[in-house]
Amino acid sequence: MDPATIIGLVVSFGGIIAMIYLEGSHIQSILLPAPMILVFGATIGAALASSTLVDFKGAVKAIPRAFKAKVPSADASIERIVQLADRARREGLLALEDEARSIEDPFLRDGLRAAIDGTDPEDLRVILEDRIDAKRRSDKVISKFFNTMGGYAPTIGIVGTVVSLVHVLSNLASPDELGHMIAAAFVATLWGLASANLMWLPLGGRLARISELECAQMEIVLEGLLSVQSGANPRLVGERLRSLLPPDQQVKDAA
Repeated sequence: MDPATIIGLVVSFGGIIAMIYLEGSHIQSILLPAPMILVFGATIGAALASSTLVDFKGAVKAIPRAFKAKVPSADASIERIVQLADRARREGLLALEDEARSIEDPFLRDGLRAAIDGTDPEDLRVILEDRIDAKRRSDKVISKFFNTMGGYAPTIGIVGTVVSLVHVLSNLASPDELGHMIAAAFVATLWGLASANLMWLPLGGRLARISELECAQMEIVLEGLLSVQSGANPRLVGERLRSLLPPDQQVKDAA
């Protein structure tokens, strides 16, 4: 599990809480039910209205993934593919049938089985590329949902502030209560801005980044499977796959 999201949220909200106490206030001053219900409820409702129920369900299911997702290890995948290429070159592609059962990565497992079954290399490439594209589109919809929420939240916070200020103006006859009421009015704007920039947009960005890394991993696996299927030299397979990595991640093949 990559803890970047948890660390980022803790630091962000910690900064807000620290400022509140350093200013001599207390956390209860911003934990007001009315503006929080308006901002969070209306933000979710507006995003749902601009999307579909399926998109909403997918976004909810993706929230744990934003916190628990592991950054794919390209080195581990490349090492496994090099081992497969070595065995396929020595014993033939059919010898990999037993290994295919023990592979945990479903994309690698299914692709290897298709290669063993004699799928034409061009057809195999098309099939695997279509799977990658389908995943990329699905992940984009989910990240876009959170980005949409991040766009609505600040404006909805302003709406909440305006509603509260209308209530303030209707109580001008009670000047002793105006200070508290005005302060409470701006809590809606605070939550609108905070939820957008510290929750929804970071979640959307995190899910988009995880998707990029996973799709890049799948593209490496794709090229590796085609190399295994063609009976390429294992060392060349490793060098070819590592050349697809960013420069700072490339490691010289020691095979």
